[in-house]
Amino acid sequence: MPNFTLNGISVDVPEGTTVLQAAKTVGIEIPHYCYHPNLSIAGNCRMCLVEVEKFPKLQIACNTVVTEGMVVKSDTEKVRQAVTGVLELMLINHPVDCPICDQAGECGLQIYYMKYGLHKSRFAFEDKVHKKKVQDIGGQIVLDAERCILCSRCIRFLQEVTGTSELEFFRRGDHSEISIFPGRPLDNQYTGNLADICPVGALTSKDFRFKCRVWFLRGTRSICPGCANGCNVEAHFKEDIVYRLKPRRNDDVNRTWMCDPGRLEYKKANEARLLTPVVRENGGLKAEAWEAALSFAAFRLWETVEAHGAASVAVIASPAFSNEELYLARKLAEEVLRTPNVGFSPRSSGNGLSDDFLIKADKNPNTRGAQLLGISEEKFDDIVRKIEGGEVKALLVFGNELADFPGERTAELLSRVPFVAQVGTNEGAVSLAAHAVLPSASFVERGGTFTNHAGRVQRFWMGFPPRGNARGGIEILVGLANRLGAGWTFAGEASVFRAIARSEAPFAGMSYESLGELGQIAGGKG
Repeated sequence: MPNFTLNGISVDVPEGTTVLQAAKTVGIEIPHYCYHPNLSIAGNCRMCLVEVEKFPKLQIACNTVVTEGMVVKSDTEKVRQAVTGVLELMLINHPVDCPICDQAGECGLQIYYMKYGLHKSRFAFEDKVHKKKVQDIGGQIVLDAERCILCSRCIRFLQEVTGTSELEFFRRGDHSEISIFPGRPLDNQYTGNLADICPVGALTSKDFRFKCRVWFLRGTRSICPGCANGCNVEAHFKEDIVYRLKPRRNDDVNRTWMCDPGRLEYKKANEARLLTPVVRENGGLKAEAWEAALSFAAFRLWETVEAHGAASVAVIASPAFSNEELYLARKLAEEVLRTPNVGFSPRSSGNGLSDDFLIKADKNPNTRGAQLLGISEEKFDDIVRKIEGGEVKALLVFGNELADFPGERTAELLSRVPFVAQVGTNEGAVSLAAHAVLPSASFVERGGTFTNHAGRVQRFWMGFPPRGNARGGIEILVGLANRLGAGWTFAGEASVFRAIARSEAPFAGMSYESLGELGQIAGGKG
């Protein structure tokens, strides 16, 4: 491991480390635009200039590899003047769009201007070179060529990650700009990443455009619920409304990327929400307090067991629920209701979209978790047959859908069951047919763990309390079970996960707290 000195600090780094990468490890900021940890090095923004002893000229830190005994300085007046000059060059033709730009508040130009700029432009506003603005170039992206600083991150992403190469440089000199080829708009499932990696406001998201200023948003670490890949994300919200999902770095799962369909999963936390417990009696719907709704559901379930036996009750779990909620759902079925009829509702086809990168055909975040917890997918088909045969008299359903059944099929099936209780987040065919609707919190309103397709157990965190009168799934399950005489003392997802780690072999030895940012592979270390 070569040792070098950076601003007087002695640093040991692995062979092949660049000065910019080494600076990040010791908390020294070197300004940069074109460098991105998951893209090739272009070295064309020239912002990361540093002094290297015995080198006659300033060097770019992003492409200068550390060698033994190297002495580097990034805080000299010579470096500062050079960086200020580069920044001034970038700002010569940049429009004064900050008041209407979506990137305001997280813009690299704004940040570095406050640190290295604060100078008056030497060019009059009317002398600036003007380019096309507000161009819909396909996918989730709007292009404003006038704001572009030609860092080439977007071009490299489309060449190296998606392999679709829809963007390229056109023209020369101060008239250079990025654009699509004629008749070839963005055509891939990862266009939203272009807005993430653009350091300025040249590429912005159609969906987020003009929705909210970023300084009003708060964020929480989460897991995308859109498919079995389990991409690490940040959910950004204001009060109790979620505005966007952005990828969070995990090199073992999604690096720093996520797909376009996954970005829109946040809408499930906002739209068509179930927010109040509802009971259906005598053909009419009635909003109830939680205590009354839970007691009603528990009484009807137990009444069915007493009248027709435990085998007349079935529980259909959902792989959209967390490991903790699935564990309690199985425990409720097997130990409290004592029914053999417990399975989970598979939903693998979704929109049919999948690839060999991030998008999985399984559109649930926790199918693998349900399997590792011993909840059978095959048992779902058996439960459906029993419902059709009139053997199921009471049904507890988790989630908003039954497999990939169309709404008419779900409604017809559930109409055969005398009592249906639902624990779900959104309106759907199940809530329309249920006799008791128990609204559960969205993935941003509760914490827990999902297990992705590879068996990696990953935490997600609560961003804000449940909207309306919704409750977390754990609280709902404990309330139901204790009204049936279970005597559970679980309080929060950490206590449930500890029980899982004690009793479920694939999760043995795991600590909820140590899952941290990267997660662990069930049945082994990861």
